[in-house]
Amino acid sequence: MSQFFQIHPENPQKRLINQAVDILRRGGVIVYPTDSGYALGCHLGDKQAADRIKRIRKLDDKHNFTLVCRDLSDIGVYAKVDNTQYRLLKTFTPGPYTFILPATSEVPRRLLHPKRRSIGVRVPDNEIVRELLGELGEPIMSSTLILPDETEPMTDPYEIRDVLEHELDLIIDGGFCGMEATTVVNFLGDAPEVTRVGKGDPAPFQV
Repeated sequence: MSQFFQIHPENPQKRLINQAVDILRRGGVIVYPTDSGYALGCHLGDKQAADRIKRIRKLDDKHNFTLVCRDLSDIGVYAKVDNTQYRLLKTFTPGPYTFILPATSEVPRRLLHPKRRSIGVRVPDNEIVRELLGELGEPIMSSTLILPDETEPMTDPYEIRDVLEHELDLIIDGGFCGMEATTVVNFLGDAPEVTRVGKGDPAPFQV
């Protein structure tokens, strides 16, 4: 049975943030709000928790998790970013984008794309996530909360509780935070390539 926290989206209660971080550190799977819908998250180094997320979403081993980071300094630890990419990321983070970048050796092998050694990273524009990441001190391993056979993310924390309360350790109700996925920008080639158009404006990355 999952816990259910109502956290103020503009002024998160520190006591609840600390409890949520403790659940993550103990191997819990949580649902939390971002700037483009609700997401599933767990501790970066926890294989069992990641496997639970895969079971909830019925994902195979080829699925790429995203590292949700607090800021650009976090991204630089886990992904290789050149000067041009850095300027773009600085302009468009925080925001509803996922960036595919070459991974550094800090990323656990099981999180990498099996052929390209790449990783998805993002910095959401959401105060609850910022507080969680600040207290945790490292990225959250994350996946959009889209149930099997569905195409849209779940948006209602109470519906999430009704459907998934026995699969999760914590649901954070941060109010309505949208239902459109991130825009995905692939930086692995010679020029940025928009591989999914979502909430973020794709125009700045289209050559």
